Amino acid sequence: MIRYQQLKAKPALFKSFTGVTLSAFADLLPAFRQAYRDDLDRRDQQRTVPRQRQRGGGNKGALPTLEDKLVFILCYFRLYPVQVLQGYLFEMGQPQANAWIHRLTPVLNHALGYEKQLPARQSRDIEQVLAACPGLEFIIDGTERPIRRPKDPDRQRQHYSGKKKRHTVKNNVITDKRTRKVKGLSPTHEGKKHDKKLADEQDLHFPPNSKLWKDTGFQGYEPANTETFQPKKKPKGGELTPDEKVQNAAISSARIGVEHTIGGVKVFRIVQTVFRNDKHGFDDLVMETACGLHNLRIDHPLTA
Repeated sequence: MIRYQQLKAKPALFKSFTGVTLSAFADLLPAFRQAYRDDLDRRDQQRTVPRQRQRGGGNKGALPTLEDKLVFILCYFRLYPVQVLQGYLFEMGQPQANAWIHRLTPVLNHALGYEKQLPARQSRDIEQVLAACPGLEFIIDGTERPIRRPKDPDRQRQHYSGKKKRHTVKNNVITDKRTRKVKGLSPTHEGKKHDKKLADEQDLHFPPNSKLWKDTGFQGYEPANTETFQPKKKPKGGELTPDEKVQNAAISSARIGVEHTIGGVKVFRIVQTVFRNDKHGFDDLVMETACGLHNLRIDHPLTA
């Protein structure tokens, strides 16, 4: 049985189970408490029969404290076990684990939003967020996540990624080159869609005088008022000059930060391994939440 009171006495184990440090957990907890109260208020408003007793009445549940609820959902994001195992770890059945997962995931997302850790999603919001970044230096890249093979033939074709040779969903991420935080996140699309086409459809606008690093997947993507840097492709039947190779190495060295950021997001295995949930929109919600958790981790690095 996993409980917060026992787990907090072992900081290294706590971070392995939840993906965040104890200081990050403590920082997130007040926002999670507020988001959970907001969720309870919303549920009360949707009741067709008035509440007969005060909140908290009746038998104590499998997750008696708010700390246990937050540990529960963080463990699910970090380890992504099957729901039977998730329930076993917290002394509940699979149906109850499923209900708590779908209830607490939006609560965690809203809590990260209260903490201003979530990436911007809409083009106008992204431009405003990027404008507040010192240096105006950004990196854009696409990332794919494997999903189960769809049964519908049309969805199979749409989600089959020639790059990954499997069925995937895709997002473009925009990171601050200095802080390596995820500042912008595109909608989740089928894996067949090209990185540049996804960026064009999102109609991104960068602040004037921005610098943008990108890879060859964004060939031809040139936002207005933005200086872009992209490695030069080797010409067909030819070779790059020594100066071009040096320039490519410098661009790749600057661009590597986005790979580290994506790796930080995918510390949470729910966005790394084959995604098993078919609920509409849930794949997009968990990706946004994992990016918010990564941004939170940046503010609370592990210290010796």
